[in-house]
Amino acid sequence: MNISQLETLLTISKTLSFRKAGELLNLTQPAVSAQIKSLEDEFKAVLVDRNHPVTLTDRGQVFLEHAERILAIVEELKQKLADLDHTPQGHIVLGTTASIAIQILPRVLSYFQNQYPLIKTTIMSMPSSQVMASVENGTVDIGIGYLSERSAQVETSTLYYDTFELVVAPVHPLASEEKVTVGMLKDVPMIMLSPDTQGRRFVDRVFSEYHIQPHVVMELSSSEEVKRMVELNLGAAFVSKLSIASELKRGTLKMIPVPELDATHPVGVITKSGRYLNSAMRQFLNDLKGMPEDHFIGSE
Repeated sequence: MNISQLETLLTISKTLSFRKAGELLNLTQPAVSAQIKSLEDEFKAVLVDRNHPVTLTDRGQVFLEHAERILAIVEELKQKLADLDHTPQGHIVLGTTASIAIQILPRVLSYFQNQYPLIKTTIMSMPSSQVMASVENGTVDIGIGYLSERSAQVETSTLYYDTFELVVAPVHPLASEEKVTVGMLKDVPMIMLSPDTQGRRFVDRVFSEYHIQPHVVMELSSSEEVKRMVELNLGAAFVSKLSIASELKRGTLKMIPVPELDATHPVGVITKSGRYLNSAMRQFLNDLKGMPEDHFIGSE
């Protein structure tokens, strides 16, 4: 059984003629007869009385009632699928770092969810190094993270650029310095991000280039944890500049320039190459990529 067969039976019930039904459906009369015969064979019942005028049998009337319901459901399905182009809906699983989830996404999602209330968003927080891998293996639909790695399995688009900055508590001995060199940090107690983060990898690389072994007193998995420890004056740290806007404004952290770490790092959106994007994902990506950079890096 197929939809066209049901449509043919419905048209015959209205026109009471195989010929007229064929004209309306742009089918030959033999094609109309063949479709009805196929239905009758499949359901082992005579559905149409072929005397003139053509009418439906009792079984044909029962069949027609169900056929009309099936066709109505199909039409509703078509309409709902078409509506997705105008009213995006669905579920998006986002993967990103804790810092981005706290500092950046609230501004993005508050706008997005006001515009598209039928879209549900789930956020999975993870180390920056896991964001791309999670997109590749399908754990998340869309990743937002540092674009330091390349992979043929994903597509990326830069949203803004971040830097990693040295921060200390206002009472720290380095707080009065206008700038600090990497060499001056040799014996300074450092609170580091875990080795599987983009920030830690970058900082380790710079220390290695200058043949300096940092004095690591603590390793933590997120910038939020690192900042709290620095505020308690337990050590100095390198964290994302975008993650410290509130602390700098409140005066609980002091940022000190380090010329050797003066480099920008692209942050962007990551999707799996060739993956089907539902209407919710398409709309989210379009809106995200269309936002100006200052929407991400603006102060709180």
